[in-house]
Amino acid sequence: MGITTKMIPTEDASARKREIEEKLKQEQETLSFIRENLEKSDQLTKGMVSILSSFESRLMQLENSIIPVHKQTENLQRLQENVDKTLSCMDHVISYYHVAKDTDRIIREGPTGRLDEYLACIAKIQKAVEYFQDNNPDSPELNTVKARFEKGKELLEAEFRSLLTRYSKPVPPILILDAISVDDELEVPEEVVLEHLPEAVLQDIICIAGWLVEYGRNQDFMNVYFQIRSNQLDRSIKGLKDHFRKNSASSGVLYSPAVQTKRKDTPTKKAPRRPVYIPGTIRKAQNLLKQYSQHGLDGKKGGSNLNPLEGKDDVLDIEIDSYIHCISAFVKLAQSEYALLTEIIPEHHQKKTFDSLIQEALDNLMLEGENIVSAARRAIMRHDYSAVLTIFPILKHLKMTKPEFDATLQGTAASTKNKLPTLITSMETIGAKALEEFADSIKNDPDKEYNMPKDGTVHELTSNAILFLQQLLDFHETAGAMLASQVLGNTYNIPLDPRETSSSGGGSTSEFNKRLLSTYICKVLGNLQLNLLSKSKVYEDSALSAIFLHNNYNYILKSLEKSDLIQLVTVTQKKAESQYRELIEQQMQMYQRSWVKVTEHLTDRNMPVGLPGAKLKDKERQVIKDKFKGFNDGLEELCKIQKGWAIPDKQQRDFIRQAQKKVVSDAYRVFLHRCANISFTKNPEKYHKYRPEEVEDMIEKLFDTSA
Repeated sequence: MGITTKMIPTEDASARKREIEEKLKQEQETLSFIRENLEKSDQLTKGMVSILSSFESRLMQLENSIIPVHKQTENLQRLQENVDKTLSCMDHVISYYHVAKDTDRIIREGPTGRLDEYLACIAKIQKAVEYFQDNNPDSPELNTVKARFEKGKELLEAEFRSLLTRYSKPVPPILILDAISVDDELEVPEEVVLEHLPEAVLQDIICIAGWLVEYGRNQDFMNVYFQIRSNQLDRSIKGLKDHFRKNSASSGVLYSPAVQTKRKDTPTKKAPRRPVYIPGTIRKAQNLLKQYSQHGLDGKKGGSNLNPLEGKDDVLDIEIDSYIHCISAFVKLAQSEYALLTEIIPEHHQKKTFDSLIQEALDNLMLEGENIVSAARRAIMRHDYSAVLTIFPILKHLKMTKPEFDATLQGTAASTKNKLPTLITSMETIGAKALEEFADSIKNDPDKEYNMPKDGTVHELTSNAILFLQQLLDFHETAGAMLASQVLGNTYNIPLDPRETSSSGGGSTSEFNKRLLSTYICKVLGNLQLNLLSKSKVYEDSALSAIFLHNNYNYILKSLEKSDLIQLVTVTQKKAESQYRELIEQQMQMYQRSWVKVTEHLTDRNMPVGLPGAKLKDKERQVIKDKFKGFNDGLEELCKIQKGWAIPDKQQRDFIRQAQKKVVSDAYRVFLHRCANISFTKNPEKYHKYRPEEVEDMIEKLFDTSA
C-alpha cells in the first residue's frame, strides 16, 4: 500500500512537465512568426513612405506649372463674358431705337382680334419710354415712342368702348321675367343667370381695364363704362314695359307670366312661373263687387245704376303691373350689373361707378312713381278716391322689395339710397289723406232726392263704400301701416303702446296696424250708417224708407261676410254682425207696420155682436161693408205700390213675403170665418173679392217688377 501512494504523484509531474514544454515550444514558434511579420511590415512601410515622398515632390512640381496657366485662362473667360455682355447691352439699347418701327404696323392696325399681341407691343413701347427718360431724356426718339405709346393707349380705350358698345345688349323681357319669378314647385328656386357679355369679350374688357388702370393711368374708361351700361340698364327696363303693353294690346287682356300657359317666345321649355308679386287684386275685387252693385246679392237686378269705381281702365292696370315688375327687374338687373362691374372696375371705384350707372334707370322709376302719386293727388282733389287704390299694390310691393333694394344700393350715395324711402313716404302720405277724405265724403255725401233709388234698393254710396273697403282687404297690412305712418292711431283714439310703434315690434306693430285699419273701416261704416239714415228721410213713405235701410244694411252685412271684411271689423267691434242683424230686424218691423192700415180692418173693433143669421141693422151692415172695402182697397193699393219696390236678396225677399202672408192671410181667414154666417149684403161677391189664397198670391208678387 505504501509503494502505490508514492508512485502516482511522480507520473503526474512528468505529464505536467511535458505539457508545459509543449506550450512553451508553441509560444516560441508564435513569437518567431510575429517577429518575421513585423520585419516585413517595416519593409513595406519604408517602401510606401518612399513612394509618397516621391509623389508629393512630383505633385508640387505639377502645381507650380498649372496655377499660372489656370489664372491666365480665368482672365480670358472673364474678358469673354464682358465682351458678350457688352454686345448684349448694345443690342438691347439698339432695340429701343427700333421699337417705334417694329411696332408701327401693329399699333396702326389696332388691338381688335389680337389683344395679347397688341399689349406685348405696348409693353415694348413702354419700356423704350422708360429707357429714354432715364438715359437720354432730350433725344427725339423719346418723343417718338411717347407719341406711339399715347396712340396705343387711345386705341385701347377705343377698343374698350367698341367692345362694350358692340356686345352690350338690353336683357330680353322674357329673361327678365324668368329672373324675377319664383317657381312654387321647386324647393330651391332656380336662379336665372343674366349674361350681359360673351365670356371671351368679357375677358378682353377685363384685360384692357386692368392695363388702363395699371399702365395707362387713365380713369376715363370708367365713365365710358357706366354710360354704356347705364343706357343698357335703362333700355332693358323700358323693353320690359313695352313687352307688357304689346302683349296686353295684342291679347286684349293684361299680360302676366302667371296666366300664360305657353309662351312661344320663351327660349327654354319650362313650367309656367308666377311673379314675385302678382297684381290685379284690385280688378278681382272690383269684378266681384261689381256684380253685387249691378245685380244685387242674389244675382238679380236691383243694385245701384251708378258705380264710378267699376269702370277701371285696363290701361291703368297695365301700368300698375308693368311698374311693379319694373321695380323687381331693376333690383335684379342692378345686382347683375354690380357683379359684372366688380370684374372690370377697380375695387375703390366700384361703388361710385355703380352709383352713376344706376342713376338714369332709378330716376326714371322714381319719376314714374311720383307721377302715379301726382295722378292720385289730382284725382283726390276731384273727389275720385278710387284712384288711391292704384297706390296700394305698388306701395305693398315697394315695401316688400325695400330690404333687397337697400342691400343692392349699399355703399351708394345717401341721395341715391333715400330715393325709394322718399317715394314710399309720398305714397303713404297721399294714401292716408285719401283714406281720411274718403271717410269724410261718406259722412258728408248730400241727400239728393233725384239720386235716391225709386225702388228702395241699395244706394250707390253703399255699393261704392263697400267696394272701396273690399279692395282694402287684400292690402290690409299696407293700409294699416299707411294710416299708422301718418296719425299713429290718435285720430281713432287707440291707446299707444311704445312696443307697438317701435320698428322692432314685429308682430305687435302688425297687430296695432290691423286694429288701426279695423277702426278706420268701422268709422267708414259708421259714417255710412249715419248718411243712410239721413237719406232715408227723403222718402215720404216710411215703409219705403224702411225697405231702403233694410236693403242697405243687409247689403253691407252680406258684403262684409262674403269678402271676409267682417273678420277685420270684429277686431275692434266684436258685436258688429249682431248689431247689423238687429238693424235689419228693426227695419223689417218698420216695414210690417205699413200693413197695419190693411189688417186693422180685419180686427173685432166695431164689429157687430149678434147670433148667426140674426138680422143686422143698417149701421151694422155698413160697418162690415166698410171693413171689406177698407181691406180690399188697402190690399190693392199696397200691392200696387210695393210691387215696384225691390229687395235684391232672395232670402230676405222670401222671408218678408212669407211673414207678411202669414200675418195677413191668418187675420183675413179669421175675419172671413167671423162673417161667414152674417148676412150683411145682397151682393157678397162685391165685397168678398179675394179668397185667402188669392191674397197670398198678391203678396207673393211684392218686390217683383216683372210681375
